[in-house]
Amino acid sequence: MDVFTENALAGKVVFVAGASSGINLEIARHFAIHGAKVSIVSRDETRIASAAASIAAAGYTAIGFAADVREFAAVDAALQQTHAQFGPIDIVISGAAGNFIAPASELSSNGFKTVVDIDLNGTFHVLRASYRYLNRPGASLISITAPQGTNPMMYQAHACAAKAGINMLTKCLAMEWGPEGIRVNAISPGPIADTEGMRRLAATPESEARFKARLALRDYGTTKDIADTALFLASDNARYVTGAIVECDGGCKLGDASRMEAAEYAIGS
Repeated sequence: MDVFTENALAGKVVFVAGASSGINLEIARHFAIHGAKVSIVSRDETRIASAAASIAAAGYTAIGFAADVREFAAVDAALQQTHAQFGPIDIVISGAAGNFIAPASELSSNGFKTVVDIDLNGTFHVLRASYRYLNRPGASLISITAPQGTNPMMYQAHACAAKAGINMLTKCLAMEWGPEGIRVNAISPGPIADTEGMRRLAATPESEARFKARLALRDYGTTKDIADTALFLASDNARYVTGAIVECDGGCKLGDASRMEAAEYAIGS
């Protein structure tokens, strides 16, 4: 059941980075359903155009731009065009990410740099570029992080470093921008069904079953679970929440699940 009214975000302008598929596209759809005007970006022009068209075809307001979050100027241009078409931006979601399994001893400098560039630098670019286009006071910025930001995981040194950086960036910006009425939070999703991340980490039915058995709730979450969390954080219901890393993870950091090794599910499983 949806506890939010259908027009909970009526009149709001939303910018979502990394929204051609998965969690971020679901957030964009969810926000559009609740009345927001949505602008989505991704580096793949064809996919982002298709994603925006799918939202618009359902009767909602959506536009899409091709932009690589690793390039500040490209992100800024997309935000500028969003502002020109829709007006001041109320909500920003930064969710572009990249990841792969690699032992640190075999991880190339370029591989490490690529993940940090997309995840951490990309998040900074989106949040920093959005600053001058925000509707303040009242703007809400949300980054998508991961359990690796606080839990070390073997074969994930690059992702752990990048996500830990996102967590600290979230807190620092919340402190600096809070006096202007800008809230900055992050969501840490656990294992979410039908996402590229879980297809990589649990590639077989057997590894998926082992993964679920170690979760407190014994099942994957859905993209809507994350969208619902984002909707709460973006809404006035969370007006006094900032600098928070909100875990929507089915208890994946509890008990045995907190000691999971990525390689157990993706290598030799």
